[in-house]
Amino acid sequence: MAAPGLPLNSIRLPVDGTLPRADADLDEIWYYTAKESGSVETADRFIDPITDRFYLLSDNPDIGRRRDEYLRPGLRSFNIGQYLIIYRIENEDVVILYVVRGSRNLEALLND
Repeated sequence: MAAPGLPLNSIRLPVDGTLPRADADLDEIWYYTAKESGSVETADRFIDPITDRFYLLSDNPDIGRRRDEYLRPGLRSFNIGQYLIIYRIENEDVVILYVVRGSRNLEALLND
């Protein structure tokens, strides 16, 4: 998942249970978009800007909003349209935890 010239370990989708949670979130968003639009191409075009932000975050990990008090120490969020990328910085890696709708109850999500 690394772009040319980007270290392979700079973006990680950690395993949460049996599947990477952020990867599953992206799959759900893609599937919903493809089903509703009737187009795989539309779903791809919808997901690409979200995953492009992973590389932006990798290059600029501090640009996301700190969520230390609201959610959990060390968490950050980055808004992309109606979605939020929830991540943390671990050493020099950006670890993508969730990709969720901004309207979702984040406290409940993190307590699951």
